Amino acid sequence: MPTRPQVYRPEAELLTLGDGFFDPVAPANFPETRLRFRNDRAAAQIGVDTLTDDEWTRHFGRFEPLPGTLPQPFALRYHGHQFRNYNPDLGDGRGFTFAQMRDDRGRLMDLGTKGSGQTPWSRAGDGRLTLKGGVREILATEMLEALNVPTSRTLSLIETGEELQRGDEPSPTRSAVLVRLNHSHVRIGSFQRLAYERNEAGLRKLVGYTLRNLYEEDSDDPVRLLDLVVGRTARLAARYMAAGFVHGVLNSDNINVTGDSFDYGPWRFAPTWDPAFTAAYFDHQGLYAFGRQPEAIHWDVMQLAVALRQIADSDPLVAALDQFGPRYQPEVTQAILWRLGVRPRDPDADRDLVQATERALRTSGVGIDRFFFDVFGGNLPDTYDAQWDQVRAALASYEPRKDRSHPYWSGEPCSMLIDEVEAIWAAIAEHDEWSLLNAKIATIREMGEALAE
Repeated sequence: MPTRPQVYRPEAELLTLGDGFFDPVAPANFPETRLRFRNDRAAAQIGVDTLTDDEWTRHFGRFEPLPGTLPQPFALRYHGHQFRNYNPDLGDGRGFTFAQMRDDRGRLMDLGTKGSGQTPWSRAGDGRLTLKGGVREILATEMLEALNVPTSRTLSLIETGEELQRGDEPSPTRSAVLVRLNHSHVRIGSFQRLAYERNEAGLRKLVGYTLRNLYEEDSDDPVRLLDLVVGRTARLAARYMAAGFVHGVLNSDNINVTGDSFDYGPWRFAPTWDPAFTAAYFDHQGLYAFGRQPEAIHWDVMQLAVALRQIADSDPLVAALDQFGPRYQPEVTQAILWRLGVRPRDPDADRDLVQATERALRTSGVGIDRFFFDVFGGNLPDTYDAQWDQVRAALASYEPRKDRSHPYWSGEPCSMLIDEVEAIWAAIAEHDEWSLLNAKIATIREMGEALAE
């Protein structure tokens, strides 16, 4: 929740880029708009939590413009590498940006959609979202937020009354429109499109927009931008690992230049520390497997450097890019210590503890969520056998960063494995029963409170 009362502060900075960066679009006219989820915690951070349900549905289901911000929805233009193959035919195909505002930290935030209808970039798609896809995105964003991963938040989910045909789930299936709150929708692929078109003026304009509005720096230096993106994406990769999360589709059009995770399709949480675990059934080569995510994100950031090469010298770009590994290592150490619930000591000892933890998790097959629940605060239970002795010895010299007095620690670890996701959806699909979803959100938020500083 906000640390102080938040006043609605609308913005329209996107318009300063000009119409070469986006296309004005109209939302779909849905048969119905049935509110299924409203995230008042996130809404309070941007000053829209006081909307009535009727007002909420008009703005986030019918997309009546919010006052003082964008006059209509805009589908963003971008390209990107998809599984390392360049695709110049992308862009917002079933979503758009329809509002901007400041949050309670002063950051420029976007309200973007998923499933809001066709755009010039829809290609053969219908521009719709399945209700199941919307439910899955709620679960992903709630869990990641609780686990300290920088992520978009699911602000709203509204069922829209259409029957959709899909090849990867039983059809016909129910439809929905989702609204996400995100710290920008500017992607690496946004820069790739401009480089592909050899639009140097556009590249410079987007660099300046990003630095001023998203990093609050009065600069238009592309090397400085790359340096900042390297740091933010290294942090993202590290926190994915500590969370045991597999995004599934880390294409360059899915990497936000603020380092905030977003756009959840075939995501999974890994049951155990298995570097080969994948989320997408179509990722046959394991390109985006759990253990390869830092490499995949680094590769995507490399494509940003390639795009910026049109307006900057190579050597400083390469130097900035080469910092990804050195920045990732302390970030992953910090992220795992945070989840262990202990305070950092010194770099060598911290690194040794993290490496011992990763080895033991990988070889033992102990569940990721079970382990971090049991060990939080630095006390490894006696039920963990001799293969954990190195971890136990390393933990002995660490102090807890927080005690276990929160009621969460008296229960069982909160997980989000695929069987539970499917059970939550089955209750909705078969009986229109939403209590399992609501109860899970409450449990996730309780975990988040227990873990938070």
